[in-house]
Amino acid sequence: MPLRTAEPFTVMAKPVGPRCNLACSYCYYLETEGMYGGELPPKMSDGLLESYIRSYIESSPGPVVSFIWHGGEPALAGLDFYRKAVEIQRRYLPPGWSVWNNLQTNGVLLDEEWCSFLAEARFDVGLSIDGTRLVHDTYRKDRGGHGTYDRVIRTAKLLKAHGIRADLLCTVNSASVQDPVGVYRTLRDLDTGWVQFIPIVRRDRDGRVTPDSVTPEGYGEFLCAVFDEWVRNDIGRLEIQQVAEMGLVWSGGRPSLCWMAPACGRVLVVEQDGSVYSCDHFVRPECRIGDIVSSSLAELVDSPVQRSFGDAKRDRLPRQCRACQWLNVCNGGCPKDRFAVAEDGEPGLNYLCAGLRRFFAHAGPQIRRIVELRRLGKKPHEIMAQLRADAMERWRGVGRNDPCPCGSGEKAKHCCWDKRP
Repeated sequence: MPLRTAEPFTVMAKPVGPRCNLACSYCYYLETEGMYGGELPPKMSDGLLESYIRSYIESSPGPVVSFIWHGGEPALAGLDFYRKAVEIQRRYLPPGWSVWNNLQTNGVLLDEEWCSFLAEARFDVGLSIDGTRLVHDTYRKDRGGHGTYDRVIRTAKLLKAHGIRADLLCTVNSASVQDPVGVYRTLRDLDTGWVQFIPIVRRDRDGRVTPDSVTPEGYGEFLCAVFDEWVRNDIGRLEIQQVAEMGLVWSGGRPSLCWMAPACGRVLVVEQDGSVYSCDHFVRPECRIGDIVSSSLAELVDSPVQRSFGDAKRDRLPRQCRACQWLNVCNGGCPKDRFAVAEDGEPGLNYLCAGLRRFFAHAGPQIRRIVELRRLGKKPHEIMAQLRADAMERWRGVGRNDPCPCGSGEKAKHCCWDKRP
């Protein structure tokens, strides 16, 4: 009898490992290429593919099993690879169960045949795009050094023509913080309905944050500017992942984003050689917890070493985090970013802490209000009208030198004065 986990878990499969047809300068995953000494085949073998799918289905508590195909660039595995994957899934799926497939792609290789298959097989697609042409082409170049913006826009439109509204995956880096509203509006106008903003935080070998990384202040200001644009004009038209997750928590739910959860460790990575790692950001030898040939995924995700990895996120929180009013929507952030020093000198603070606190303080009251109005059955246009009325009331009698109503602690003239209703 297969061993099933009691708790749901997710696996990100990397069928071609770190291989990619682009050379995005901020990519953290390309650095793993040297880990295997160039000995790996170009993609996961058919035998390993079947072992992975069988183990994942047999380990899952069901009745929905979520397959995420990631990279590198997973489309390099070829269309026949995914046709085979779908056939294997059908073969092993218990009666009454279903699968959900998600392809996380840069979009450059997708054409009519690809999109027809993805639509027919009911794949969701996560499409990487960094907003405006200028911002996108700063870092997302192909191997020849050429920008990829036009090709990605073409793919977004092609997917939509086939009935697939892609989840837009936008990094927040040193270029995008220069034009947050322009980035947001470009993504919004693609009309896919969903966008997530992923901060770029990388360090060089000496531990210094790289120039392409976003600063804490830049990240906070970016999110605040995007939120202001969304809350005024686009509630009901577009969902922003960070905003949706905060609303979920304040509605009594649990965050689905691992970096917002109290503990992590329920999102494994399976590499093209069948090796299993603790997390997408920890694909390195010391974080290899096994492989899909000698162990089931249920055994690996519930193993003591993986439990310890996940619990460390909660157990190593600095005192500053434990006392923070935003703990329930942050929980210290992603462990990979917890290399800063807290105000009292304790190590382990999230590098992005200042920016996240700025955003939570700015957007939090309005998100709570949105949650309240939705519970009352208000429609999006009614919610936006009420929020405008609330804003006008907050600004009543506020002068340039008074504290800004957003709660930043700054004078209004140095903060939201130009954004007042």
